[in-house]
Formats: sequence, structure tokens, C-alpha cells
Amino acid sequence: MHALKTLHQLPGLLCVLCVSVFHSSHAADWPQWRGPEGTGVSPEKQLPMIWHENRGIVWKCPLPEWGTSTPAIWGDAIFITSHTAENKLLLLRIDKKTGKIVWTQEVGIGEAPRGSPKRSTQVFHQLQNLASPSPVTDGRYVVAHFGNGDLAAYDFEGQQLWKQNLQEEHGVYSIWWGHANSPVLHGENVISVCMQDSLADKQDKPVESYLIAHDLRSGDVRWKMPRMTTAKAEECDAYTTPLVAKLGGMEQLVVMGGNQLDAYDPATGKQLWFLPSLVGGRTVTGPTIADDVIYATRGMRGPLLAVRPTGTGELNHRNILWSHNEGTPDSCCPVVWSDLLFVVADDGVARCFETKGGNLKWKERLKGKYKASPIASEGRVFFLNTEGLCTVVSAAPRFDKLVENQLADETIASPATSDGRIYIRGKKSLYCIGR
Repeated sequence: MHALKTLHQLPGLLCVLCVSVFHSSHAADWPQWRGPEGTGVSPEKQLPMIWHENRGIVWKCPLPEWGTSTPAIWGDAIFITSHTAENKLLLLRIDKKTGKIVWTQEVGIGEAPRGSPKRSTQVFHQLQNLASPSPVTDGRYVVAHFGNGDLAAYDFEGQQLWKQNLQEEHGVYSIWWGHANSPVLHGENVISVCMQDSLADKQDKPVESYLIAHDLRSGDVRWKMPRMTTAKAEECDAYTTPLVAKLGGMEQLVVMGGNQLDAYDPATGKQLWFLPSLVGGRTVTGPTIADDVIYATRGMRGPLLAVRPTGTGELNHRNILWSHNEGTPDSCCPVVWSDLLFVVADDGVARCFETKGGNLKWKERLKGKYKASPIASEGRVFFLNTEGLCTVVSAAPRFDKLVENQLADETIASPATSDGRIYIRGKKSLYCIGR
């Protein structure tokens, strides 16, 4: 990148094209949690429809157990993290064509303590460990984040560029059930969020929730912004990932959690607007965005909201276009296809809403329990349960179940897509599924 600045004799257009190669994902890439736009919508064509252990499996890569992060995919490189029984925190590169592990890097070491939550000391739910945050890549570098606070950047050859630890530098986590937020990229910024119990009723100085941006190339802190809300105790906790999107023609970093929905300038960290008093509880399911409307669920299975933010500063409930109170998801993020919104509750009840007005079009029970977020592609929605069963339905206003596909693995992580294939991370293996 520095070399480009010295080539003054080249036309400006060439420089722009060179930079854009680094900062724009290809249509076939899945560079982050929930895909190219962070919304679970795949641009892929002709994804496979039918598969099981003896059909449609292009390759199956055994993984060092285990983790619930989703793959980040760029070109022929697949990146995934894992937390081994020896408490090693690993970043792996897998060859997309062959399914072979190209390299494995030990980012750090950490334990995921189990048990009942004790305020000020995080424990981990049985369904997650330190490898819950998903990696993110821009085609030059890949950034991995772990629940012990380790945040590290590598090049595609496996060379570590820098490493920071958010707990060591910004305070011990007080989130109840284990830090699990994935980082996102904006330009040269790696942005992370930490939303945790303030302990305001237990100590004089509250524990700070915050957003922080590191320089992608050096790891230096670019900006840090406190994010203190009116939430108390476990209501402060959120396991959601920020969403970078254009709203009203402006790039915004949208955050949900701590009984509040808000947005920030991803370049500077300045808060743009906030919608407070969305009282629910700790928040696991993150937001999605379509046509300048944010769809988010209040914590602890609270109401599903459609929000159109307008203006700056404090917003009010007039910005809520509609809400739905029954059977909302606790873990799985919503996904939009065309003018329909699809959600699945953890107990397997799926619902379809009109994005305009929020009218319920259908409600059906799918098999099993759900933690993975659905993805949508070419007029179909893929719902993956915790026992390897993926139910494919039409993205239509009438329920139309197309097929059920079964794998022999535990599946908590959300699916990814690339080059006409689906990638499903199980507890034991990463599957590449093709037509």
C-alpha cells in the first residue's frame, strides 16, 4: 500500500482500482460473520439443495475440537478458529479446493471456566468456549478474536503481524456467559465491541462497556468509545456483533445490546444516534438491515422490532415501525429476502413476516433446537439446527418446505457460502457441500 503512494506518474484511476482490490470482497467471498454484508444474505447462485453424509460432500476436514465460530472465506483460503482440549487457541487456514489444512497458528492459551454465573467473573455456557467469535478478513490480512481477549492479525502465509489482549489492556471481562462478539472491518480499522455487566450496584466505579478500533496493519488503537447504557446487571451483557451498513446514505456501525440500539461513525467512533429503553435482558441475537430499516430483537426473547432511524442524538419509539412479541429468537439472527423477514426461535418455531407492516405470513415448527442463524440465497432460506439437520424452505409468503438434509455432527455455528458451495462447521469437522 505504501508503494502505491510513490507511483505519482500513474493515473489516479489505477490507484483507485488497486486499493479497491484490497477493500472489496468478491461475490464468492464470505469474509466475516454472516457474510459479505453481515446480514446472512448470500449472493451465490445454484447452491446445493440436497446432501447427507454420503451425498453432496465435496470434502470433509477434521478440525481440532472445538469451537462455534463460522468460517471466513477469501479466494482459496478458509479461516477458522478452534479451542482445543489442551486450551490452545488456534487459527487455521484451510485450502478451499482440497479441504486440507494449509497452516495452523497458536494464537494463545486460555480456559473457559464452567459453572453458575458469578457476577464480575465470566463463566461459559456449555455450548460455547473461547472460539466463539468468528474471524474476519479483507483479502490481505485475517483477524482472529477469542473469548480470553486475544485479538491478533495474520497475513495469508500465517505470519503474525500483531497481537493485543483486550482484557489485559482495558479491564477484565465482567460479562456473565463468556465474551463472544466477532470483530468487523471498516477500511483500515478492526472494530470490536465489549458489552458487559457494569457492576454499578456493587462498586463505586462501574465496569465500562466500550467499542474499540485497532489499526489493521499495526494493531495500534485508532479510537475507543465508552458505551454505557441504563441497563443493569445481566441486562448489560450482549454477545452481538456490530453491523457496518449504509443508512440514509451514511456508513454507520450499528450495535444492539444493553437495552439499547445505536449507531456510530466507524471511522471515528462518534455516536450518531441511540434508541434507549429497549428493556429486555442480555442480548444474543444480533440485528440485520434491509432498505434502511433495522430488524432487531430485545434481549431474552423480547419483542422483534423494525426500526427506521432518523436524525441524530436520542431517538424515540416513533422510530419503531412495528413490533412482534410472540416466540421471538433468543440466539438466531433474522434474515431478509425481498420483502419478507424470516426468524427461527431456539425451540424451532420459524416465522415469516412482511417487512412492511410486520404482518405474520406463516408460522411452522421445524425439527430440533436452533442456535445457528439462517442464511438466504436465490429465494430460499436455510435453517440449520444443532444436530446437523438443515431445512430448506422457499422464501415465500406461504410455507413451502423443500428438503431436509442431515449431517452427523453437532452444528452450532452458522453456515457460510462461496463459489456455489455451502460450508458448515460442525464440532468435529468442516463440511464443504456442493451440487
